[in-house]
Amino acid sequence: MLRTKVDAQPSLWETFLPPEVNALPSGLEAIDRLLDDSAFFVPFVLHFDPEIGRPSIPMETYLRMIFLRFRYRLGFDTLCREVADSLSWRRFCRIGITDRVPHPTTLLKITARCGEDAIGALNQTLLQKTVAEKLIKVDKLRADTTVVQANVAYPTDSPLLAKGVAKLARTVAAIKAAGLAPRTRFRNRTRSVRRRAHDIGAWLRRRSGEAEDEVLVLTAELARIAQCSMTDAQAVVTNARRALRQGRQVSGRAKALVAELEHTISVVERLVAQARSRIDGDMPEGASRLVSLHDTDARPIRKGRLDRPVEFGYKAQIVDNAQGVVLDHQVTMGNPPDAPMLVPAVKRVVKLVGRIPRAVTADRGYGEAAVDDQLAELGVKTVAIPRKGRPGKKRQELERSRRFRRLVKWRTGAEGRISHLKHAWGMERTLLDGITGARTWCGWGVIAHNAVKIADLVDDRDCRRAVRVQRTGVDSAPRPPPRHPPPDAHHLV
Repeated sequence: MLRTKVDAQPSLWETFLPPEVNALPSGLEAIDRLLDDSAFFVPFVLHFDPEIGRPSIPMETYLRMIFLRFRYRLGFDTLCREVADSLSWRRFCRIGITDRVPHPTTLLKITARCGEDAIGALNQTLLQKTVAEKLIKVDKLRADTTVVQANVAYPTDSPLLAKGVAKLARTVAAIKAAGLAPRTRFRNRTRSVRRRAHDIGAWLRRRSGEAEDEVLVLTAELARIAQCSMTDAQAVVTNARRALRQGRQVSGRAKALVAELEHTISVVERLVAQARSRIDGDMPEGASRLVSLHDTDARPIRKGRLDRPVEFGYKAQIVDNAQGVVLDHQVTMGNPPDAPMLVPAVKRVVKLVGRIPRAVTADRGYGEAAVDDQLAELGVKTVAIPRKGRPGKKRQELERSRRFRRLVKWRTGAEGRISHLKHAWGMERTLLDGITGARTWCGWGVIAHNAVKIADLVDDRDCRRAVRVQRTGVDSAPRPPPRHPPPDAHHLV
């Protein structure tokens, strides 16, 4: 059951505290005012039953705690400890002095339950709130792509096969301990695969010509052992499913283990086919190559970096404006081309703000004539995207014009924006698995970043208004319309 707000009545202990203790830092006070809107609770309505179930933690507490997690790059355990120890953070999260701080697993479960849909709706609500107050400028936009790394080590076929066989053995042991398929034969081959994986590492350190041939032989043995483990594990799955169909009373954890074993078998089967393809001399395609057991959606991506020629994860596109607000972001699997991603992103921005940008710029990866034509049809007056290859004489004159060069120079700030999102807001590496997890993780980073930017814009507007009132004695700025309850507000309890 969904809970949105905390009981605002202070406790007896809080009434004795001096006002200085209850005051929030200036940065958190601005964010607190920005998030104090019931419209931010609407995206969570679809993910909770309004009447049935145990009441959730208040969503305003959840929103503020997740903001602190991404603002200060804290783990969930560290976040809960810091909130419990800080009076100002308790006040910001709407947690009383005598109230318990939510457990880290509670925050994780709500994040996984709501997923990318709720995060996207939250970001839209935040941006629409800013657009309604006429704080967003869209005179020019810039776009760039980057790689959001998955939470995986550098992958090669032999360690992945060894980890897959070990995971099969652990899962089968847990299923048998739960009382399913206790007499089905399964041989634990973990020591065999680990010994061969160690031998591969030893051979790779040698510089003789025999090293490559010996590595291929050991990889073939690993594939054969993994195939035998899959055969045994499949027998365990068959007998466990038969016991479940016969009405064997087991826990939900045991049923989940059987499903996990089936999934692991399918992943190890793909790894075996991938390793045998490498042995035969064929390089697996990057669009389908597995680089992790637990994150099967991550892919190898080449972005031309000298220090990291190949990165493993997901491709993200960031579109921001001159104020530094991220107006659109997109996370995709694999390494799709940049050019087809730009026009749909600009259309989403136009739909959001209701205005067409005067100028759009991007790097050479977007440089195609079709992109320029589509943006011109959309109504964009200036498109500053360098073309791929050697441009013609007319194109050279355009690219050497003053306005074009100024926009291209401004575009380089997109790389700084991406670097800032990575190092300060957690977008360097996603800690949630799968494409859905990556989109959820990056979405929270964008929301936290935009909240700080928009809070600064609101403070600047209020300061200018206060100076104008002090100078003239009249507030000439139009007053905002009265707040109305958001759609479906009757579900918010």
